Amino acid sequence: MDYSATPRAARADGLETLDAQRLADAPQKRLGHAKAIAAITLGNGLEFFDFTIYSFFATIIGKLFFPVEGQLVQLMLAVGTFGVGFIMRPFGGVVLGGYADRAGRKAAMSLTLWLMTLGSAIIAFAPTYAAIGVAAPILIILARLIQGFALGGEVGASTALLLEYGSDRTRGFYGSWQFVSQGMNTVVGSLLGVALASTLAPAALESWGWRVPFVIGMAMGPIGIYIRRHLDETLPGVEDGTAAGGEGAAKAASKPAEQPASLPVRDLFRDHARSITTGVVTTIGGTAANYIVLFYLSTYAIRILHLPMATALWAAWTGAVVTVICSPLAGTLSDRIGRKRVLWVSRVLLIFAIYPAFMTLNASPTVPVLLAVVAGLALLVTFTAVPNIVMLPELFPRAIRATGMSIVYCLGVSIFGGFAQFFATWLIEISGSNLAPAWYLIGCSVVSLLPLPFMRETAGRALD
Repeated sequence: MDYSATPRAARADGLETLDAQRLADAPQKRLGHAKAIAAITLGNGLEFFDFTIYSFFATIIGKLFFPVEGQLVQLMLAVGTFGVGFIMRPFGGVVLGGYADRAGRKAAMSLTLWLMTLGSAIIAFAPTYAAIGVAAPILIILARLIQGFALGGEVGASTALLLEYGSDRTRGFYGSWQFVSQGMNTVVGSLLGVALASTLAPAALESWGWRVPFVIGMAMGPIGIYIRRHLDETLPGVEDGTAAGGEGAAKAASKPAEQPASLPVRDLFRDHARSITTGVVTTIGGTAANYIVLFYLSTYAIRILHLPMATALWAAWTGAVVTVICSPLAGTLSDRIGRKRVLWVSRVLLIFAIYPAFMTLNASPTVPVLLAVVAGLALLVTFTAVPNIVMLPELFPRAIRATGMSIVYCLGVSIFGGFAQFFATWLIEISGSNLAPAWYLIGCSVVSLLPLPFMRETAGRALD
């Protein structure tokens, strides 16, 4: 009897069984990752749902809550209030980002969703200026401040968690779903805005129709909180230690546990000041492009080009669809050839494309031209924004990653993104040129390229 054949055969049978088990587990693993991505990105997507609706109905909100002389001034106040929420983002980044690095990503993201829900409820049910006077705009500002504070921590915690679920070869793809969620919620928000503007009479839309999307946004918060309860924590030393749900988290589980930072904000500014500076400057170009192309162009088409509201709203829908389709492609490309290369090429192309795009739009202010311009610019914006947002959390170690990402992103977004619509409208007012928003975006993009040569490439390298 050949005894040597027995263990060899047993090993072969064991390997076949193991391979079969891996194949059987693969669909379940992919499904688990898909659920995790959906749960993680839900809060940030809710932000863009609210922002989309607010941008679409900025003219109505300005009329109802800021009854001053002149439609352009009303619009400036309305979009200025849109930007007020961004003032609170750095504070939210410090407080909630630090909380995410101490208590865990899940706890911080649940808190941010409750705060977002509160802000949506205030806007949905706020009485107008005609009913309660000056208290009306104060309520709108308060709601935007609460939401801005919440999102200051949401972006850092959720993006850090996304990257920690990925591996060294897939972090760009995982991080890209942050923008997929934004695009999908913008699609839903824009379709809802178009439906309301198309089906309701102007009096009904102005009376109660514009409030409907905010009620829907308010209802989404508790649903998101419930879904996020089933996520695995990726911050070592919190709850169940490290996560078991992602490729990157599985690697972390094999390493000694790293305790959460006791003072993440202090550690961040003491040891990573250079990363903060380069990250903030690089973010300026991506966020300005994102808010000008995907949000302001709808308001621009209605107010400056005098296109009908129901028709012009399709511009945001077009930009959002392009974002949804192209974001995973941009993330995967950045995994393969590097974040810096994708960001550099796309941002330079955007610099050369933005001014001719605005010239074309003003020379032929029609809906087909508007949609074509938005689609082309959105493509470039996606390929410049995705590697940008993935690079930011990669600059910091796990113990202070959520805080670092929150602060860097919020400082860059707060002024140059949140007030992009206000700056663009103001530049048109003082210059008398409808092309002024293009110069704003060109300036932001050029400045944002300056630190890129001094930043290290993060694609394909170990996250921790």
